[in-house]
Amino acid sequence: MLFAEDPEQFVTGAFIKICYFHNNADILFQDEIHGNLFFQVEKLLDLLTTKYMKAIIHYDNITRIDELPVPRKALREACLNAVIHKTYESNTPIQISVYEDKMMIWNSGVLPEGWTMKDFFGKHNSRPYNPLVANAFFRSGGIEAWGRGIEKIIGACRDAEAPKPKYTHKVDDFWTIFNFKKVKSEVEEYEEKIGKTTLKTTLKTTLKTEEKIIELMKTNPTITIETLCQECKLSRDGMNWNIRQLKSSGLILRVGSKKGGHWEVIDQQ
Repeated sequence: MLFAEDPEQFVTGAFIKICYFHNNADILFQDEIHGNLFFQVEKLLDLLTTKYMKAIIHYDNITRIDELPVPRKALREACLNAVIHKTYESNTPIQISVYEDKMMIWNSGVLPEGWTMKDFFGKHNSRPYNPLVANAFFRSGGIEAWGRGIEKIIGACRDAEAPKPKYTHKVDDFWTIFNFKKVKSEVEEYEEKIGKTTLKTTLKTTLKTEEKIIELMKTNPTITIETLCQECKLSRDGMNWNIRQLKSSGLILRVGSKKGGHWEVIDQQ
């Protein structure tokens, strides 16, 4: 399973299924990941972070930040846990169900003999179900082999202010459930920063300015930028910004050259 090109020749079900659900009945798209276990983990992380989960982009000064609804560290650890601790004799693939607001990771797995879920969440030694698989991932640098996987997942979620995952276990069914963090968009962050009242006032002011620009262009299609600035009491940069917004909205059109051309206002219902 670790190094063969096709582990399923030897172990049936040694692969991973991923599916995006609109609801429990409707499937939107799905993938299967085959190959050795090292490849499966890396391919799984790639698919989850690029295809199955939407990252919200925001900026810290000029630095672009892509924030996933599940922290990357927690996601990686959860995927490693599912692959390393699966009961492969069950002959069933790991199954990952992704929804708009959550992700559910299922693998066939059992707790160490004599353990309860309480032991699972407390301080415990490393007792992997597949010690040879766990040792190979340890030697490759994928895990620490100190029984800290769950602690690291919960810590990563806490640091990212994301919901703590839920775990359920029954016989040989093991579920890891991540409810997605609601990541704020730039607009929402801006609203919080300046206050919704201020933002509404700004939007109203912008709307009135745009309406005035349109009326001036209707009255005088050859009106210059300088005259528009004077009439609207705006700087040239401010006027150029408003004109760009009106053009991109399809409300106005510049016909001809800057000097000899004119403005056309597009009638829209």
